[in-house]
Amino acid sequence: MNDLAPAPAARLGDRTLFPDLAPFAYLNHAGVSPPSAAVRRAIGELLAGYARGGAHAVATALAVRARLRERLARLLGAAPRDVALTGGATHGVQAIALSFPWRSRDRVVLLDGEFPANVTPWQRAAELFGLEIAFVPVAAFEASDDEGLAAVEAVLRRGARLVAVSAVQFRSGVAMPLRELAARCARHGAELFVDAIQALGAVPLDAAALGLDYVAGGAHKWLMGVEGAGVLYVRPERLAALRPALAGWLSHEDPVSFLTSGAGHLRYDRPLRRDASVFEAGSQSALAQAALDASLGLILDLGVAAIHAHANRYLDRLEPALRERGFGSVRAPDPARRSCILSASAPAGRDPRRLREALLREGVAVAIPDGLVRFAPHWPNDADREVERVVAAVDAALR
Repeated sequence: MNDLAPAPAARLGDRTLFPDLAPFAYLNHAGVSPPSAAVRRAIGELLAGYARGGAHAVATALAVRARLRERLARLLGAAPRDVALTGGATHGVQAIALSFPWRSRDRVVLLDGEFPANVTPWQRAAELFGLEIAFVPVAAFEASDDEGLAAVEAVLRRGARLVAVSAVQFRSGVAMPLRELAARCARHGAELFVDAIQALGAVPLDAAALGLDYVAGGAHKWLMGVEGAGVLYVRPERLAALRPALAGWLSHEDPVSFLTSGAGHLRYDRPLRRDASVFEAGSQSALAQAALDASLGLILDLGVAAIHAHANRYLDRLEPALRERGFGSVRAPDPARRSCILSASAPAGRDPRRLREALLREGVAVAIPDGLVRFAPHWPNDADREVERVVAAVDAALR
């Protein structure tokens, strides 16, 4: 039996749904978000169903999958048929990197400074298909949108098939100019792939309106699910040209009738599906999908734009206090280029590793990607209750 009590509604700045969360200020949602009571309840209910009925619980899991697909499509401004459920962001990157209709000596544009999940699969594709990789420094975009766009366009003029970027840079938190990147790619006959794991759930992203060709994301960061679930969006005009290298038995039309309709239905010649679900090749984590479905329901109810504004009000109060204490903020001055991340270099002579450990002892959870101290609040964080205590914790850590 599932003994979790019904979860209350989510409210901005209210952490009632996180009764066991130890740090008083959890500011590492860009790393791993703690599961809410709603997520834990969803996992518990589905797991209890499998414990009671075994295979009979599959029907419930399939209903969850259908609702999750609808919710992810709503999040992305897409149609459900353009969304594939994946095992995480890397799965989505791999699916496109290995299924794109490459030709020998095609050029793919990557960013030097990206999280490796959006680099390694493209490097592997380059080895397999004889591609050329052109790197553009992330630092160009961190300096300004114009500088970064000019650097990408310089490569596009030489000819490129695809540009792969993150929607939000994991280290600096800079939100990338996706609309402008998509327009430049289209102008030069290239396609745009976006790793949105640092955006989905915290930064509004309408894939169709922005003109994005592919978007991948994972559940365990800003979407506040658990590891093992993710999403891949494929622009419908791009699907026909793809060659699904990761296809499996569930990639076919009508893949399960031989299990439910009696003899004579086992076939190997069924055509592959003609929508994004072709990349749903086999069994996935039903529990992780139930978790993502529950957390996404909360996020959609709150509204991603409202979450973004809420987190940035928190960071607006925290940033000047950090600067006063010698931290060097790399948060974008332009609000239009901000995610929900504030990263800063440590004060001179301070080891960020020791600062992270000292802050955690004081009840503040942060991360230190590539040497910066990263503060990443989400909807449960409350500036009124937390920021002064965070600043006091920083003072204690510096002492």
